[in-house]
Formats: sequence, structure tokens, C-alpha cells
Amino acid sequence: MTARLRTAHTADLDPAELRAARALLDAAFDGDFGDQDWDHGLGGMHALVHDAAGLAAHGSVVMRRTRHRGRWLRTGYVEAVAVRADVRRQGLGGRVMGALELIVDRAYDLGALAASEDGAALYSARGWQRWAGQVHALSPDGIVRLREEEGGVYLRPPAGGPQLDPDHGLVLDWRDGDIT
Repeated sequence: MTARLRTAHTADLDPAELRAARALLDAAFDGDFGDQDWDHGLGGMHALVHDAAGLAAHGSVVMRRTRHRGRWLRTGYVEAVAVRADVRRQGLGGRVMGALELIVDRAYDLGALAASEDGAALYSARGWQRWAGQVHALSPDGIVRLREEEGGVYLRPPAGGPQLDPDHGLVLDWRDGDIT
């Protein structure tokens, strides 16, 4: 069986598909993928690759708001990207990212994600750019700097999108758990 790619909104995934995605992420992140991480990947579009053994790869893109240079940008934030261990390095992560990038490019002002050391090579190879500026969040107590997140945020400005200047920081909307 050739691996089959499907995109669907969270609302269109049945409970079994959601359980399979969560199990894939739990396994891929060696148990370091919590309930808040899972929640961050819900409510948007999912890219799922199935093969003969089941769900082989997953990723999602959800809407967030990012302020840059006084303007709030509609941001397609990539979350929950993982590939099953037995099929890594076969291009499935690239297929997932290709589907998510199409959504980002057509529906958002900007694409963003937080990359692990393992994932950074995939994103860089696909043209995502490591953000060299400061990263902040609009917290319940006001704007706070996220120094520990700097260097791990990658952006994908769509063609014709806003010009981004690392001399001006990014301000991410607030959410529970990891902000990025």
C-alpha cells in the first residue's frame, strides 16, 4: 500500500483517528507530549499519512495571533508533527509539512512553529527561517519576554506577506502550557 495523505479539520476526525494521532505523538516524543501539548494541536487542520500499518505521520496547523511592529498577524501555527519510528527518513514528515504549508500559505499572514533540535533540520530544509529576534508573549500580567524560546522559533512568511524585522520582537498570544 502506498502511503495516503489526508487533510481534515479536527471536527472531521473521528474518535479513533484522534486516539491514533495522540498515540503516535506519545510514542514519538517518548512520553514527553502532555495533555496541553495535545490541546495545542486541536481546533485546526490536520495532515495525516496512513500506510498499511496505520497512522504513519501527523501534523496540524492552528490559528494564533502574533504581533509584530504594532500589527497583529493571523498566524498558522504548526503543532504536533511526528512520524512513526519505523518509517522515519522516508519523506513522510515532508509530505505532512507540504500539506500544512499549503494551508499556511493560502490562509494566514504568517506561519510559525517551535522546533526541537531533531525537527529543526526538516523545517530549515523546507525554507522555514529561524527567528533571530526576541520572542514575547501577551500574558495575563502583560507582555513577558520568553528568552528560553528564542532561537527555537521558525517562521514562514508567505510570498507578498509582511516584512519581518528581527530588530522588532514577536509577541505571541497567550495559551496554557508551553507558549511556543
